[in-house]
Amino acid sequence: MASTSKANLTEDDEEEEEIEHFDDFTLASSWERFISEIEATCRQWSADGPKNLLEKGAVHLDYSNKIYRIKSELKDATKIYSMEYYFGIDNNGNISDWNCTLHDLQLCFGVKEFLVISPQSASGVVLDAPESSKLLSAVAIALSNCSCLWPAFVPVHDPSRKAFIGIQNMGTIFTRRFEADRIGSQVPVKFMHLEGLYELFVSKFAYWTSDHLTHLFKVYLMMKLTYRTLPNDDENDGIQDADAENAESEKMPDGGNLNWKHWDDDCPWSEWYSAEDPVKGFDLVTTWSEKVIESSLEMAEMENASPHEAEKWILTPNLSPNLDSSKGDRIGFASQLQLLVSALDMSFEAQFMEDFVSVENLGSDNLKSSMVIPPPTVLDRVLKDLLLEGRQFPDFAKGEHKSSRAIKGAPLECLFAQFCLHSLWFGNCSIRAIAVLWVEFVREIRWYWEESQPLPKMPAHGSIDLATCLINQKLQMLAICIEKKRELNEEFQDCLGSNDDVFVHMEEDIQVGEESTSFLTQSQDFDGKRDSPLILEGFNESKTSISKFSTNSQDAYSADKSTSDSKRTGSAGPVGSMKLLNSCQSLHAPFTQNAPLMTEDMHEERLRAVEAFGDSFNFSAQLERETLSSDMSAFKAANPDAVFEDFIRWHSPGDWENDGSKANDKWPPRGKLSQRMSGPGNSWRKIWNDAPSLPAYEQKPLLDPNREGEKILHYLETVRPHQLLEQMVCTAFRASADTLHQTNFGSLKQITTKMDQLYHTMASTLRPLQANLLSGNSEKIEDLKRLCVALELVEKLLTLAASLRHKFIQAPRVYEAIFSDYYDFYLPNMGKGSADVDIQKEFDLKLQLRVNERQVVSNMFTPPTANQSWRKVLSMGNLLNGHEPILRQIVFSKRDSGSDCHYAVSTRGGPHMDDQQEIETYRMYVCGTSNDLRVALCVTSYD
Repeated sequence: MASTSKANLTEDDEEEEEIEHFDDFTLASSWERFISEIEATCRQWSADGPKNLLEKGAVHLDYSNKIYRIKSELKDATKIYSMEYYFGIDNNGNISDWNCTLHDLQLCFGVKEFLVISPQSASGVVLDAPESSKLLSAVAIALSNCSCLWPAFVPVHDPSRKAFIGIQNMGTIFTRRFEADRIGSQVPVKFMHLEGLYELFVSKFAYWTSDHLTHLFKVYLMMKLTYRTLPNDDENDGIQDADAENAESEKMPDGGNLNWKHWDDDCPWSEWYSAEDPVKGFDLVTTWSEKVIESSLEMAEMENASPHEAEKWILTPNLSPNLDSSKGDRIGFASQLQLLVSALDMSFEAQFMEDFVSVENLGSDNLKSSMVIPPPTVLDRVLKDLLLEGRQFPDFAKGEHKSSRAIKGAPLECLFAQFCLHSLWFGNCSIRAIAVLWVEFVREIRWYWEESQPLPKMPAHGSIDLATCLINQKLQMLAICIEKKRELNEEFQDCLGSNDDVFVHMEEDIQVGEESTSFLTQSQDFDGKRDSPLILEGFNESKTSISKFSTNSQDAYSADKSTSDSKRTGSAGPVGSMKLLNSCQSLHAPFTQNAPLMTEDMHEERLRAVEAFGDSFNFSAQLERETLSSDMSAFKAANPDAVFEDFIRWHSPGDWENDGSKANDKWPPRGKLSQRMSGPGNSWRKIWNDAPSLPAYEQKPLLDPNREGEKILHYLETVRPHQLLEQMVCTAFRASADTLHQTNFGSLKQITTKMDQLYHTMASTLRPLQANLLSGNSEKIEDLKRLCVALELVEKLLTLAASLRHKFIQAPRVYEAIFSDYYDFYLPNMGKGSADVDIQKEFDLKLQLRVNERQVVSNMFTPPTANQSWRKVLSMGNLLNGHEPILRQIVFSKRDSGSDCHYAVSTRGGPHMDDQQEIETYRMYVCGTSNDLRVALCVTSYD
């Protein structure tokens, strides 16, 4: 009983379970719910429109700012799919333009907006054929329900094949079906040629092989070929010299060939470093517009056509990735200046440069290991380049920017500027390497001083340029002292060798100053200017000289020779018709000593001395007391009967007030001293009273070369490290900028503007260093590092401009257009770190070439050498100087008009086809090379 009842109970439960879980076909299945979800999403996207979709999170593609994408997740049973809608704001683009910003599916199938539905999996493709058909059917039904004409695609097969299937409902009459696949290797030989690809397309609608020969199909064709210049061989790291004759003569001693040169050998920075070519190569795109092909023979002829027959040539530069890099791994002036700034930051840790030479004084082990100095051979080579090979007198104005002198450094071609540039590349530009080089440099400078040898790359004459840094002033002063020292030594040797000359010279002091005036020709004019040029070595001729020699003045000069000339010495000749106040004798201009040369610190020392001395002397007079006393002594020797007023009339005519008479030859002259000179206790009159009557050659020299030379060497040997590094930083920045300024970049206004901005930035940033206002751990160090970044930006632009001009010197419009486009692209990112820059965005310029520019670009495709083409067998046509295209893209299409019987039939109540309207019934896109082929087919059918 129990068992029987238990069995009955089990049967009742089963019946009840069947009743509770019956299938209710009035409810939607999971597949139908999936279709409904797709339909709702498509309706929403269609209703929103492109502008509203942008507000709802649609993003543009990385390679195009005109194509946007919005994404939605869909669920079907246990699987999750992703549906993406691609659309554009501007749908006026034409696929025939071969726009590179198009999406891959737009290019393959000629569509504009479309859907892509794919599983959310690792592969992102549908590997199961039934599943892909189910997905495509679901999308097609959903799009038909919401009356959307968007094509839909499903990725299938392996991801490397880039295979898609798709469908598009074109209304109530036509349906388009899509299919794309790829052959990644072992492409059939037939499909490597245009003729075979043409026959492949024709086979899609010509069902019999005999149709290929008996029927002429009207096929439309567009073609795009992409060529790429060959890269330089890495092992040679250069470009081969095109001049074969010169290559024969450029032989190394060991038999090697020197006909390889780097791209920037003629650039100004090549003396210091070799820059990476920012332009790695070019991609040339040649396009043929749509044309009609009726037989495979025409395709064979087209394969042999030259790229010069193409309708358009479009050039794209391939720039080095390091050009946009902000990682600081680029070698140039900017990178080395950053090291020099770091050395400046460390220079406050010692009192003398010798303290940094010793390893024991460097502190931590890491610091010691990072401050390795080059071997002695490198040091000797640098010193030789600085001193032995620089004997020629440099042109200091060469390559100097108009704002360069606002930076208190040293001119580019002078000795200290060259030392600073060598320091940038000596070792790792550490403070220890700089100290070693400086100590040896000063030691060599002392040798030049002790041996009285001319100092290389420094002028030995002229005045001290106070607009330069102090060390450059010291070196210029030392060069002048060496020259003076040599002259004194030569005169001393001459005196020892000839005693007769001494006696003759002593007689000249007693006799008339005829020997002095003999240095002047009778026709020589005195122009009356202050500090006139030297006539005797080390002496100036008169400060106020005869402006016009007349017969009367010559007669007066001859007449008065007999009276007081017996006492006159050191005369350079009479000054016009001027007469002395106390005697009717001509006023003679004396030979005077050169004003003593002074460096900036000597001027400051004099100023401090005057301030400490008090107000007993006039400030301006005290500064020139020695020079003024020397001039007065020379004037007294040349004019024995002269008084103070005569000296003022000659030396400072503005302080002599005439009575209004224009006749200067009347005696006695009428006038008086100015109020400044006639005041009580006038310092000039006191100096006049104290000055002895001595010609210039008997006076004590105003400049003592031995004393000043030793003082300069003492300064160089004991200069504080931070003072040296401050001047080195200013000079190195100025010299680096001046070197870059010499780059021949053509007429690029952007470079000119950036260079002007750079010099102004350097002048303002380096001003605290010029005034010795820098201190340890100062914020100015950070400003200097930012200045290095600014210089690096300009350096990059200059390198690019030089490379482009070097390549397109015969086509200036091309390099100007490329540079301007890159400048506009690069300018917003200037000064930003790598974290702030969108690394996905790359510079991508498409420049259409003119007909007269094609040959210039064609010459860049030099025939490949055996080393470059050994691994490549030419298997495609349309060669450009022996280069086959790296990519070939072809679009075949066949169109049928409304008069065709198959496409002319219309459904009842449906739209009627216009007889003149053409329908693209077949379209095939082919892309690839001899080793890679991708084919996309689109077929329009009548439903």
